[in-house]
Amino acid sequence: MASEIYNEPATLIVIDDHPLLRRGVRQLLEMEDDLALVFETGSPREGIHQAITLDPDMVLLDLNMPEMDGLETLKHLREEGYAGRVIMYTVSDQEADVVDALRGGADGYLLKDMEPEDMIHQLRQAAKGRMAISETLTALLAQALRNQRSLPTKPSINALTQREKEILAELAAGMSNKLIARKLDITEGTVKVHVKHLLKKLSLRSRVEAAVWAVQEGLNK
Repeated sequence: MASEIYNEPATLIVIDDHPLLRRGVRQLLEMEDDLALVFETGSPREGIHQAITLDPDMVLLDLNMPEMDGLETLKHLREEGYAGRVIMYTVSDQEADVVDALRGGADGYLLKDMEPEDMIHQLRQAAKGRMAISETLTALLAQALRNQRSLPTKPSINALTQREKEILAELAAGMSNKLIARKLDITEGTVKVHVKHLLKKLSLRSRVEAAVWAVQEGLNK
C-alpha cells in the first residue's frame, strides 16, 4: 500500500473556542517531531483565513462554537479552496453530528475524551491521507448506514466499473485522493471524478460512507 513519508513535520491548525483545550493540544504536539502546530485560534473566521493563508496539512476543528459552528466553518473552508484534511474534534458522539460532519466533507471525527496517544496516532493517520475516526464511532457510523440500507435503493457493487471498484477498495483502506492517484498512476482529478460517480451509483453521500459500506461488504483488501 502506498504511504507518504514526511521529511518535514505535518502542519496543523486548531480552531476551538476553549483556550485550555488549545493549550493542551499545543503541549501535546510539542512532544512530537512529526507534527507541528502552526496556528491556533478560538475564532472560526480567523481560522478560515489562516487556513487559506498558511495552507496547513490539517485543520483540527471544534464542532460546537458560538460564533460559527464547525459544520459552517467546514463549509466555508471548502468553498474558499482549502484542500487539506479537516478533522472534527468534539465531545459529541451523537449519530447525527458524526454523519453530518462526514457528509459535509470532514476527513475525520475524533472525540475529545480520547487518550492522548490515540489522538496522536489518529493525527498521523490523517497526515498520511487516511481517515481519522475514533474507534468507538465506527460501529455507530456502520449502524447509520444499515439504517439507510432500508431505503428502496440498495447500493450494489455490480453497478460500478472495474476502475471504480479499485478506487472504492482504496477508499475502504482510508486512502486520500492524492495517494489513490499515485498508487493507480492516474491524476487526482480523475480520482475525484470516479469518486463522484461511484457515490452516485451507490446512493451514498460521502467518501467516508463509501469506505464504511465497502468494509461492511467485505470489499476492503
